[in-house]
Amino acid sequence: MNISTKTKIFLVAISTFLFAMVAVNARATYGAKISVDEPQYLLSALSIIEDGDLDISDELDERRYWPYHPLKLSQQTIDLTEDGQRISPHDPLLPLLLALPMGIGGWFAAKIALAMIASLTAAATVWVAIRRFSISENIAAIVIGLCFASPPMTSYATQIYPEMPAALCLILGIGLCTSKLERKKLLWLSVVVTALPWLSVKYVPVAATLVLFAAMKHWKKDKRDLLIFGGVLLVSGLAYLLVHKRIYGGWTVYASGDHFTNGEFEVVGRNPNFSARTRRLSGLLFDRGFGLVAWAPFYFALIPSFVALVKWRVKNWPVLWITVATGWSVSTWVALTMHGWWWPGRQVVVVLPAVIIAITLLAEKQKFWRWYICSSAVVAITGWIWLAIESQTGKRTLVVDFEDTAYPIYRFLRATLPNFRDFGTASILLNSLWISLSLAAILPFFANGNQSKIISSQSEEETASFTDS
Repeated sequence: MNISTKTKIFLVAISTFLFAMVAVNARATYGAKISVDEPQYLLSALSIIEDGDLDISDELDERRYWPYHPLKLSQQTIDLTEDGQRISPHDPLLPLLLALPMGIGGWFAAKIALAMIASLTAAATVWVAIRRFSISENIAAIVIGLCFASPPMTSYATQIYPEMPAALCLILGIGLCTSKLERKKLLWLSVVVTALPWLSVKYVPVAATLVLFAAMKHWKKDKRDLLIFGGVLLVSGLAYLLVHKRIYGGWTVYASGDHFTNGEFEVVGRNPNFSARTRRLSGLLFDRGFGLVAWAPFYFALIPSFVALVKWRVKNWPVLWITVATGWSVSTWVALTMHGWWWPGRQVVVVLPAVIIAITLLAEKQKFWRWYICSSAVVAITGWIWLAIESQTGKRTLVVDFEDTAYPIYRFLRATLPNFRDFGTASILLNSLWISLSLAAILPFFANGNQSKIISSQSEEETASFTDS
């Protein structure tokens, strides 16, 4: 890798960090900069650095959350012992990552640490796009840089949730399992795959897809190493279950939560209507409040880009497909809700690096999509800065009323998008219209059969110029 490539990757990382910091002081809700689940992660981080455990009962009693949440705090947890032990119903890896920053500089340092993780995620995505998918350096740096400066990637670069560390694990996993898997790389892949569940149990299916892809791709050549890899993962999985049973009192962290006293698996819903949840397949894209397109219109290219992956026979395309399909399925049928007290797109952030690579491939090969993706990314970035300013000047917040932003382009888009919280006739028609537009956008890929191999693997000489690390 020459110095110019490193410089481009570094610039993407720096721009991601700077755009993330725009909202570092924004209010999550009225009267508080950090709210909902975020204080739970910070209190756990504080307990780790000060007490060496996850018991936040003393932090709750002493209102250690007051500097960033001077309001009544939802406890979220129950007494686990006669001594009143309380453990937050959130997996412990994010608090562990934030423990040192929290001890050094409190909530502000914790947000800076997350912004740095976002920078690493953006840099890794550019690297994987260039090295594993043969995207040109300039296109990769520009498009991926713009996408990471746009919501929801930039919003979750400073909001205290495990989404961005999970996205980093995902893109590192893609980079590893698409390389020549030597024993050292299998070790690192096992670390990445193991980390995902410790960030949140909801990432287990995505972690499993990385394992599945690695096994299918390398089984014929590396059976012995893959069997060792499988054994390591089996041990780590058993350790995960035993530790959770010992600390949280159940197989998942939700066993310690006050919302799930009738059973930890209520987190999926008490009486889930999976057929009704199916409409989230399009809602995650097109909902006027919590859909990706409303805030970052370039995600309209998601469906065309994934059709193009198959039609153009892009090298390593299956790993993008199966990871995104898995993450999207979890968000559709397993997640309790598509909406919630958080910024839009939270449920799919983990797989968005894979989406962004697919979109970047489309931008590289088709000029129309390149202009659309880049210009709509500028629209998205402007909207995020607009909302970040509103959220620091008393007009809006990032949780309670972000949909009321005065940003004119969002106001216009909102009027054209369906409302999945009131899915009446008008919303059904608008949803059908947007799905039809998406289907129309993929027709050109089938109309030009002779161009089905526009994207192909680079020649052996070009591929050889990229050395694995």
